[in-house]
Amino acid sequence: MNCHTAVDALFEPGRPTRLGAHFDGGGTNFAVFSQHATQVYLCLFSPDGQREERRLPLPERTGDIWHGYLPGLRPGTLYGYRADGPYAPDQGHRFNLHKLLLDPYTRELRGGFTDHPTTYGYRTDAAEADLIINPCDSAAHVPKSVVSHPDQFRPDAETLQRPWDDTRIYEAHVKGATIRHPGIHPSLRGTFEGMAAPAMLDHLTRLGVTAVELLPVQALKSEGALAARGLVNYWGYNTIGFFAPEPRYFGPMGVQGFRAMVNRFHSAGIEVILDVVYNHTAEGDHLGPTLCFRGLDNAAYYRLQDGDPRHYVNDTGCGNTLDVSHPFVLRMVMDSLRFWVEVMGVDGFRFDLATALGREAHGFDPHGGFLDALRQDPVLAGVKLIAEPWDIGPGGYQLGRFPPEFAEWNDTGRDTYRRFWRGDQKSAQALGSALLGSSSVFERPGRRTWAAINYAASHDGYTLADLTCYERRHNHANGECNRDGHKANFSENFGVEGASDSPVIIANRKQRQRNLLATVFLSQGTPMLLAGDEGGQTQHGNNNAYCQDNDTSWIDWEALDPDQIAFTAALTRFRHDHPVLWQSQYLHGATRASDGQRDVEWCDFDGGALDWHDPALAALCLHLRGCAECLKGDALRDEVLIAINRSPKDRILHLPNPGAQDWTRAIDTHRVRQGKKRETTRETTIQAHSLVAFCLTGDASA
Repeated sequence: MNCHTAVDALFEPGRPTRLGAHFDGGGTNFAVFSQHATQVYLCLFSPDGQREERRLPLPERTGDIWHGYLPGLRPGTLYGYRADGPYAPDQGHRFNLHKLLLDPYTRELRGGFTDHPTTYGYRTDAAEADLIINPCDSAAHVPKSVVSHPDQFRPDAETLQRPWDDTRIYEAHVKGATIRHPGIHPSLRGTFEGMAAPAMLDHLTRLGVTAVELLPVQALKSEGALAARGLVNYWGYNTIGFFAPEPRYFGPMGVQGFRAMVNRFHSAGIEVILDVVYNHTAEGDHLGPTLCFRGLDNAAYYRLQDGDPRHYVNDTGCGNTLDVSHPFVLRMVMDSLRFWVEVMGVDGFRFDLATALGREAHGFDPHGGFLDALRQDPVLAGVKLIAEPWDIGPGGYQLGRFPPEFAEWNDTGRDTYRRFWRGDQKSAQALGSALLGSSSVFERPGRRTWAAINYAASHDGYTLADLTCYERRHNHANGECNRDGHKANFSENFGVEGASDSPVIIANRKQRQRNLLATVFLSQGTPMLLAGDEGGQTQHGNNNAYCQDNDTSWIDWEALDPDQIAFTAALTRFRHDHPVLWQSQYLHGATRASDGQRDVEWCDFDGGALDWHDPALAALCLHLRGCAECLKGDALRDEVLIAINRSPKDRILHLPNPGAQDWTRAIDTHRVRQGKKRETTRETTIQAHSLVAFCLTGDASA
């Protein structure tokens, strides 16, 4: 039988229980939510997507689910929806039968988006803007949903569920990390398959990475304003399909390349975390296109302004805010999360602008509907949950206020690392907190130190190298007159803005990068490394490269510094080998019953008490032992001493009594190449502007 023969008379009621299009071996069931539509139509297209061959009203409505079953309709069929109802923007309704709509639950898309006037629900040439309906058909300019074969998406995936304590995250963009990699076959560069190619796995394994956090890979659309400037949404924070992998990252295996990538990562012991965007969609503000949710039920899917439902609540800064407090929108998001875990094998999620997801009518609520639903879900109970704890809405900064199942991006720690090594006054006091997991921010009943995701740089802002080369943002290529991007970067250029030929400046910059890397990886909490920072990747001063799908953002693997890569690998090995650096309990200097020693001690370079009131404090030592409350035997026997000398002169450090063992200098940011050295005396030199980590050992080669 043809994918869609003359089936009008065969349209059966079907079932409302499972949303989306699902083939059962004999036909396909369609079900879609719309609370306010007067009728929803299923539109079937020719195999090339060019012709709408059937338009069938869904025959049944159960509650707010429209549904129908077509016997004989097989996988591979291209389809979309049209929804009829009032076009009344002033009342929050934007139904337009002339707009072809994606199925919110589709797992595959065929074709692409065109920034064309027909995709807008209103007449773009009308003086009344969005108040005048656009009668032109949009089908030729939007992708089609695909009826998937059930064998492609079986819910039989397994996750790794590695412990949080010993997690080390590598934040990467699928294309940016692979498109210029000489060790990846050209046919796989920029693809899911390329992301887990042997050359990438070898590199990540050397770095000690335990989890790869991928920038958004759900189906997306670039904003029309970017297309007008000849740019695209490179980062991908503009989702339009919450179940469909983004086709731009497909390789030879197509949609199956995603799961193949996950399986290869798992075989290497590496988890996959997805950066997901459930706070807004690609349909933008009231002047945006009608592609899916807006046309199916604008008033249900989005949060509209009280007293002015023509306009959207814009807590995200992206034009709209998805209303996850609506039961069917919440259901869609939860179904999406379960899909990526059960079907695609994903091990965790980083929620973009997570504060918007936790905001109720009365404001942000850590026990709000979405967060409660997430926490109780048995499928999601074992996966990693990470919040970006801010948005631009009222009370939008909620660092430290998410439930204990969440880790959070610790931007306070990020700024502290930068400010301290730049030499800012009163920054050592904040560094003391950051090194111990920012307990003043995160410690609450039930939370662990891993809740702080510690980083010096992420995709959003300067790269690590650019933090040491630029004091002003250089974002002119973004076409926004250099007004976009962060203003407060706490960076330092060492006397020259941008690239320099001076050996002294280059050496100082490299050491600053090593200092920042070491501080992140020696802090309690969960370290995160931006892809490329292990080797000094630059974006030439662009601190908001969201639209730079070019050499600005792509990692130049052949230009990376092999010595810095080796240093980063040494850091991750040292961290892994010393459990005192990744204890789950917060340290407060409690006395251990086993030996009467404190689990953590601060001192100056002479072994005396630190003057925490000194605003210029620049030299400090942190002595870590196993937590007094910790039950891990290995942690109880482990000790690490971290000596930090930010001052411009070398300093003599008086090492604590090591007992029966010796202190070994294991990490030294003053040195380009690392090598372990046993300290034979109680006095040793810590060079200016450097950090040294010592461990106890009876064997200098250990």
